[in-house]
Amino acid sequence: MKIALIGQDIPTLLPTLLTDLLFVGRQSAEVALEEKNAAMQDVLQRYGDAVIRDAQTRHPGLRASLNVTGSRREALRGADCVIYAGDCMAASRFKMDREALSGVEEDDPGLIEQARVNGGIGGLMHTLRQGEVVLDLCEAMQDSCPEALVVNLGQPVARTTLIFERMGFRCFGLGRTPLRGANGLDSLTKKLSCKPEDVKATIAGLPGFSFLVGLKDVKAGDDLLPLLFDLADEDQLGQLTRRWLDWYGAIAIGDVTDHAEWLPAQDDFIPEEEPVFGESVERRKERILWMNTVGEKGAQEKEGKMAQILLLSKAVPIRPMQLALALLRREDCDIPAVTRVNNGELPQLAKSAMIEAELSIRGGEIVPHGMLLPAPLAEICGEIDETNRLAALAAAGDRIALRECIEIDPALAGLDRLYVQDVVDRMIEMHSDVLGRLTDEED
Repeated sequence: MKIALIGQDIPTLLPTLLTDLLFVGRQSAEVALEEKNAAMQDVLQRYGDAVIRDAQTRHPGLRASLNVTGSRREALRGADCVIYAGDCMAASRFKMDREALSGVEEDDPGLIEQARVNGGIGGLMHTLRQGEVVLDLCEAMQDSCPEALVVNLGQPVARTTLIFERMGFRCFGLGRTPLRGANGLDSLTKKLSCKPEDVKATIAGLPGFSFLVGLKDVKAGDDLLPLLFDLADEDQLGQLTRRWLDWYGAIAIGDVTDHAEWLPAQDDFIPEEEPVFGESVERRKERILWMNTVGEKGAQEKEGKMAQILLLSKAVPIRPMQLALALLRREDCDIPAVTRVNNGELPQLAKSAMIEAELSIRGGEIVPHGMLLPAPLAEICGEIDETNRLAALAAAGDRIALRECIEIDPALAGLDRLYVQDVVDRMIEMHSDVLGRLTDEED
């Protein structure tokens, strides 16, 4: 089995990727990691070699290797699975977007509330830039590993997963998990004085726009959703959660600010001025220090072992390697929130919709649950999904799809769509150095 790791966010995920592959999955594999920076190549290679030695000591017979290379072709050649976790200069480009959307006069707010990461104008620009990167990767994969499975972490997850699928790859996505955080399952169950492992949660919707449509006590079989509805009505889950419940008849799960990105401007919601993309500089320095310690001391010695524990303690909760192994080994599994093509999982939405819901595999085959959404929720999910589809087409250079995306996007409700089109055209020109497909089409 060969697994290729692509994208600038991969180094932050490497500790859990290797742990889930070697220690949890006990899977012999060839791992290839693309890294352009020569100094970082050395850090990652020595770190990975130390972890592999530790795994082989604990599990004799395990055969594994890590090849950190600057050659994408070498990394992809013959891969059975590609895990993609990257972005296109996200922080600096987002700042450019935000400045372009700011008003030019003191009494002119401009379209600053559209400076978003995944939805609205900002999300569209993010998609166009990511599309260039993902399409380049797909073209390289068509030459080097045309049958590879893709596990995608690239934001906006619905749209980048759509791009991989349109290019002929079987792709599953993982966005920010709805299981943890301010409005995650862990927080919601805590308010009910129970633990996440003691409930059966049914999560469904779209990536970044998921809702809790079922919650039962595993032992007693009691329906816990009415209790959450009461808490929301009492404003104990926040104003946005209460609003979404009134509008859609379901409890928003995960970071509710993600949900707000896909909807028209909210008076009491202001998008983050400096959203976090990847690691902070301080966190990166810390990670490199710990990886160097593991590489120099070994993962079995006291200092190296402690550094590895620290690396794993800082890991993000999403586990792409566990998803990849379940799919590759055709294992029975249930994973709470996975992005993929609908294919009847949510029957009120188009079969081609890109949804987020529990993924259940039995005997290597995906088993649909046939989950029903409240009618108002199904309606808005259909509108957002169509916007996602058009944005993905626009990223491939389709100007007609770009115009249609702007015309139907629910996040732009109340705005002059022709004016928005002009703004987007100017922003595309501003990013012309990384938007070759759209600018070439315009020429």
